[in-house]
Amino acid sequence: MIPDHPTPHDPTTAVDQPLAATTWWRIIRKALLTRLVEERLLELYHQGMLSGTIHTCIGQELSGAVVTECLEPGDTIFSNHRCHGHFLSFTDQAEGLIAEIMGKATGVCGGRGGSQHLCYGGFYANGVQGGIVPVAAGLALAHALDGKRRIATVFIGDGTLGEGALYETLNIVAKWELPLLVVVENNHYAQSTHQRETLAGTIADRAAAFAIPYASGTTWEWEQLYATTRELVATMRHTGRPALLQIDTVRLKAHSKGDDTRDPSEIAPFEARDPLNRLLAAGSTPIQALHADLMARVDRAVEAAVAADDPELRPQHPTPVPAWRTHHLPTPQRMVSAIHEALATLLERSPRTLLLGEDIRAPYGGAFKVTQELSLRYPERVRNTPISEAAIVGLGSGLALGGYLALVEIMFGDFMTLTLDQILNHAAKFREMYHEQVRTTFIVRTPMGGGRGYGPTHSQTLERHFLGIPGLSIVALTTLMAPLQLYERIVTERPSVTLVLEQKALYPRHLRATLPPGFRALATDEAFPTIWVKPESSMVDVTLIGYGGTSEMLIEVAVQLFQEDDLVAQIFCPTQIYPFDVGPLLAPLATSRMLVLVEEGQGFASFSSEVIAQLAERAPTLLQRVVRVMPPPTIIPAAALLERATLPGVAQILAAVRRHMATSA
Repeated sequence: MIPDHPTPHDPTTAVDQPLAATTWWRIIRKALLTRLVEERLLELYHQGMLSGTIHTCIGQELSGAVVTECLEPGDTIFSNHRCHGHFLSFTDQAEGLIAEIMGKATGVCGGRGGSQHLCYGGFYANGVQGGIVPVAAGLALAHALDGKRRIATVFIGDGTLGEGALYETLNIVAKWELPLLVVVENNHYAQSTHQRETLAGTIADRAAAFAIPYASGTTWEWEQLYATTRELVATMRHTGRPALLQIDTVRLKAHSKGDDTRDPSEIAPFEARDPLNRLLAAGSTPIQALHADLMARVDRAVEAAVAADDPELRPQHPTPVPAWRTHHLPTPQRMVSAIHEALATLLERSPRTLLLGEDIRAPYGGAFKVTQELSLRYPERVRNTPISEAAIVGLGSGLALGGYLALVEIMFGDFMTLTLDQILNHAAKFREMYHEQVRTTFIVRTPMGGGRGYGPTHSQTLERHFLGIPGLSIVALTTLMAPLQLYERIVTERPSVTLVLEQKALYPRHLRATLPPGFRALATDEAFPTIWVKPESSMVDVTLIGYGGTSEMLIEVAVQLFQEDDLVAQIFCPTQIYPFDVGPLLAPLATSRMLVLVEEGQGFASFSSEVIAQLAERAPTLLQRVVRVMPPPTIIPAAALLERATLPGVAQILAAVRRHMATSA
């Protein structure tokens, strides 16, 4: 029987030392608040007052209540789709949570995140299984670098043990000794599938495989769980190392709303065993008073949310058309050296800048030697990583949340597909999803494209798969603009993640300090301008548009067209290909007889497709003059002869122009 006074002891459990009374009541208060909030949310859902979904942790509340009791100010928590209990136990923001899930402006994320995507005061949740773990590791790295003995905690379910990003992260946090506490809430189900169908080995063995300290407990013996967790966290603060805590528990309600396929007889014993149910059934005066107090709070929170304003749609202000101005070409320098110098400058300017990637330290210095010897100058901030592209990008997100700038290198652009979830569902979403509470500025840079004979999986141009992701910017380096200018502007202008494309065939080439006779350079007055290689003649026959590595090719085409065909060409080379607005090009295009779009990647759903779509909306008469030059729908062959025949080159572009001019004469 639970006594009527705030005793430190539940007689159904045994611990070496009883809890302090205040600790006992704080934990119970957190758990009971979560229970009452979630029960009310289920009622609201069935009343049609909520949209979307609700993943309750009813039966698991003491997991979050106990773990958060062991944390200190400055620690951070990451969670998943079943995050309400963790959130409430860490923040006590019942009012903000209820308003958020009801889609109100007073919600902690202004109604943008809903049930699964919460952010407040060092708490971050996302609904994609496993993806938040490397982000948590990035913030754990930031904590370690800050040297204040803070820790990051990430809650996952046993269903997440099937996700590869988890194991990439466990390897890194173990090797780098990062203060990340991984809490596995083991409720034995991944949605509706029982663990016996999906889990090989044990959870403890997974920790052992990475030499990560391991401890376990249950929500039924929650006082012992508190003692275990407190000791584990204290050890982490002392050693700075990670740990894995397994908490066995059972959710008493459905995975989501009412989709429970389990036999009620399986759940009934746990209903009877549940500590909160037992406390409420015992009916002690203090527990009754606490229950009434929290219930009244939940009632007030619902009333306030109902009365609150709906969130406003973000206004779409018309963007003024950028103006053209003189563009100063860069100082002549090999592209690989210019990028190296840009990275070195960023590292030198701020001790909170890190360079992460595979094989980037000396003596190797990266596959293309861009980072050569930087690790000798900044040994603690230039880090070799395992071959773990998803985890590396996740680290960049977490470092950004901690106020650091990560420069992440992905060795080949072809491997960017392994980073897609981290960019699409995490880094690019955080700022808006969390209602502008965070800034996730970091850079992912990668060599893209062919021309070096590396074959089908190391020569592709794949950026089209990333075009159109809200919150992501994509910048392509070109010989017409110094890399340092672009990198500096990314750091100051972009509050979210930026993907920088480096066409690998440009590495040995020089930045262009001059243009051929008869041409001058203009650029839009934007942070990431479109560069216009403009002929002196006012009569233009051909407009050439391309980005990145095509810039040098297009200049050569323009020279040959004039010398051999008496045709005047102008060139547009955007440095930012997403977002991209064709508006500044409309006036110059209107006087051109032909528009040629050159792209090294596939044309279907590509940058050139977007240009054509924008022209169709704003200048449809120009579409009769459009020609695209791009590879056929095939792999990139390794053989030099076949690769040259597949990828766009000067000869192919000239042939396309001449065919069009001949048929339109």
